[in-house]
Amino acid sequence: MSADFLPAPVLTVVQLDETAPLDRFTAALAGVQVRTVRAFAGEDPGPAADLDGLLVLGGQMSAHDEQEPGVAATRALLADAVVAGVPTLGICLGAQLLAVAAGGRVHVAAPPGREAGIVELRWRPEAAGDPLLGALAAEGRSTPMPTMHADAIVDLPRGATWLAASRTYPYQAFRVGERAWGLQFHPEASPATMHAWAELSGEDVAQIDAAVAAADERVAADGARIAGTFVELVHEAAGSRAAA
Repeated sequence: MSADFLPAPVLTVVQLDETAPLDRFTAALAGVQVRTVRAFAGEDPGPAADLDGLLVLGGQMSAHDEQEPGVAATRALLADAVVAGVPTLGICLGAQLLAVAAGGRVHVAAPPGREAGIVELRWRPEAAGDPLLGALAAEGRSTPMPTMHADAIVDLPRGATWLAASRTYPYQAFRVGERAWGLQFHPEASPATMHAWAELSGEDVAQIDAAVAAADERVAADGARIAGTFVELVHEAAGSRAAA
């Protein structure tokens, strides 16, 4: 079949927690067919080798919470996706699961405490040439993004590329191999979602609402760019497979 007539790739989105939706990425992931798998309800995404792309969202549980539906299975899926070269994006808990799946380490309830609200991502030199985040990193030394987590990645997988840090937690963005990214922050999160998470976490809701509102125009634009670039990477990988 000619590449011009190939169907749009399918991006499998694993939702681990009902309170952590695809949110703004629902509109930003234009150009792929989005298949949402509700792992919290026991749904199965299938084997990694069958996926065109994989996106794993966040959640209130930990990367080691074996009692929560989908956690262990998603960790295994991420390990297989890295080996198979599937374009993969893990957000918050998804990033922590990716780190553990590839041999890194996550500290539950890390001593610095919860990072909540807006974080300034400080781009490392390695980010300049990154296929997903390079264009964003080239625009300045730091970028504001929403964040809401208490667990933290404390060791990256061996051979991973460290891309961004914050003042509180160093491992805000990383890449495993050529096609798998972990983002500790939330480029998909809208002000409404951040408000709901602040209430669930017992944070100062008014303070978080104000910080999120002040950064929202830039967050929305930069989050959409990350999503759009990831879609392009999924298309490139699908095209390479079709041509092989």
